[in-house]
Amino acid sequence: MATPSMEDYLERIYKLIDEKGYARVSDIAEGLQVHPSSVTKMIQKLDKDHYLVYEKYRGLILTPKGKKMGKRLMDRHHLLEEFLTVIGVQEGNIYGDVEGIEHHLSWDSITCIETLLEFFRRNPTRVADLKQIRNEIEQD
Repeated sequence: MATPSMEDYLERIYKLIDEKGYARVSDIAEGLQVHPSSVTKMIQKLDKDHYLVYEKYRGLILTPKGKKMGKRLMDRHHLLEEFLTVIGVQEGNIYGDVEGIEHHLSWDSITCIETLLEFFRRNPTRVADLKQIRNEIEQD
């Protein structure tokens, strides 16, 4: 089972590979705001746990297990961003809030949020109703 820290690294590595075709230690360190030595240690741990294959000075590649987990983590992140947007969280708070909650929700809760978002997609007037209720509460 991946720890929250491992999840952050896998998500970042997956995103870099998806965007650039590769993930360098320096890019990972910059994106996660950690020291390159910390990245190297985590990469070695992820290699040991079969999420990726790392060859010193040659780079890394995600294993099928790592790709699956990375995609799942990216999807979770986007889902939570969409959810917070739909329920009216201010844009400036969304990224920090997602980072704060994403590791603390069960996959069952994620599925329920996904279902709720689908409900809102199928019933867009309900989003308007939600916004109206929020406006009423804020005025009280």
